Order: sequence, then structure tokens, then C-alpha cells
Amino acid sequence: MPTPDHADSMDAIYRTQRHIYDLTRKYYLLGRDRLIADLAPPPGGLVLEMGCGTARNLIVAARRYPHARFLGFDISEAMLENARTSIRRAGLEERIGLTRGDATSFSPKRLFGLDRVDRVFCSYTLSMIPGWEQALAAGADALAPGGRLHLVDFGDQNGLPDWFARGLHGWLDRFHVSPRADLEAVARHVAHRRGLLIEHRNLYRGYAQYAVIGG
Repeated sequence: MPTPDHADSMDAIYRTQRHIYDLTRKYYLLGRDRLIADLAPPPGGLVLEMGCGTARNLIVAARRYPHARFLGFDISEAMLENARTSIRRAGLEERIGLTRGDATSFSPKRLFGLDRVDRVFCSYTLSMIPGWEQALAAGADALAPGGRLHLVDFGDQNGLPDWFARGLHGWLDRFHVSPRADLEAVARHVAHRRGLLIEHRNLYRGYAQYAVIGG
């Protein structure tokens, strides 16, 4: 079950924000559609999003890959309310399953009764999760043989003007979002501990970082 304090915090933030979340986030959650384009699940494959929010990404991915099944979970019940409505409006209730869960301690078995999934992805999620290192490890442990974990999140902004980075960090603080400077190092550790390969690269002059962990 979700950690009560963190779940309450996310509900408090997004109880109102959820209504304008997708409209505003498209301007600065860069790299989400690039991640979805790289998923390429196998026919009949299972794809799981950690921290699915409003289900925007799940809906885009389900339309792009009609041969796959999709699952998502989030710690915020307020966001899941919007997600269920969006999925129903998109006519994708038969292909996208949702539940509430905590990314730091999840497993496909516990949440969905499944042993493993073919793809796991998280988009601008780790920067919002206390104990994000455990969430990253849990995502890697959820992979079936040959599976892949895709993640995109805020980068170090080293290639951007200092004023931009300061402004971005100040704004993100208002929503309890903390870019993870050591995300690459932790992702490499997670991959190596499991005998998996990893590819990491910075996007948009360091605005974002993108990594793929897999067999």
C-alpha cells in the first residue's frame, strides 16, 4: 500500500493540479514521446508505467502499440480518478489496467497478479519519489527476460544558462520535485547488480536525461 504521508502529499498537490496537468506539462516534460517511441513491446507484450498520473502516456502508448497490453499505478488517488476517466473516454478500458501503489515497494505480482512484464517505464516520476532508488530497483526487478526499463527525467541543465536552471529548480520545488543529480550512477549500479546493460544520454543540452536498462 502507498506510504500514507507521501500519498496524502501527492493528493494535496494534485487535487486541483490534475485538471490542468496535461495541458501545462506538455511544455516542459520533454522526452516523453521519445521514450514511448522506443518502447517497441513484443506482440502480446505487457507494458507497465510507474507513476502513471493522468494516464496520458499510457493512452499515447496504447494507441501506438495496439498489439500490447498496458498497466499503470500511481500513489495519488486524485490522479487515478482523472486517469480512469481519460481511459474510458479513449475507449481503452479493455487494454489499460490501473491500480494504486507505491513505486518504492511495488511488484507486478502484488499489484496485478503477474510475475513479470516486458517493458517498464517512468516519465518524470523518480524526481518526485522519496526513496526513488528503491523504485528504480523495483522497476528493474519487474522485468521479464529480455525486458527493458525506460526512464526519462530532469537532467543537470549544465548546457543551459544558469538563470534558467535556477528558475526551473525554484519552480519545481513548489511541487516537491527534485531532479536527481546521481540518477545515472544509481541506474548503472542497478543494472550492473542484475547483469543488465544500460544506455544513458542527456537530452536538450542537459535539460533531461534518458536511460534504458535491459538484457
